[in-house]
Amino acid sequence: MKRNIALAFIILISFALQTTLFQYLNFGGISPNLLIIVTASYGFMYGRRYGMVTGFFCGLLMDVFYGDVLGFYALIYLYIGAANGLFHRIFYHNDITLPLLLISVSDFTYSFVCYVLLFLLRGRFVFGFYLKNIIIPEIVYTILVTIILYPLILLLNLTLDNMHKRGDRKRA
Repeated sequence: MKRNIALAFIILISFALQTTLFQYLNFGGISPNLLIIVTASYGFMYGRRYGMVTGFFCGLLMDVFYGDVLGFYALIYLYIGAANGLFHRIFYHNDITLPLLLISVSDFTYSFVCYVLLFLLRGRFVFGFYLKNIIIPEIVYTILVTIILYPLILLLNLTLDNMHKRGDRKRA
């Protein structure tokens, strides 16, 4: 229960930071995607189901505030959370290379799907420009923020897990 409450606060805080503070700290109009970091992190930390639920709610926030169609971003984030949940079995708390790799692939996938569905289908065939000026800089910025944000998410979840284990031992 505590983890779910903490997750709700993390999603809300990440959304607020992504849409306010990091819009002012952008580089050339590019800002990091904190909701991808949260979705991917919870996916590979706790599995597919948790990743899907996290992704759905992150995407739903994007849909409600910035989407044209309700459910578009929710579906993309849901699939990203599910895909990251497949790596739950090989996730180790001490290793940061897997999270960095998965978050960068998730951010690329998100940007590519958005390009295909929002731009390419409208006849805008400038993928090279979009890749060079939007996708790659966003991935780099997201990875730099991940180096700071991911250990905080991991520490919070390890603390909550330890509190939960201590509570189980006291009841037994």
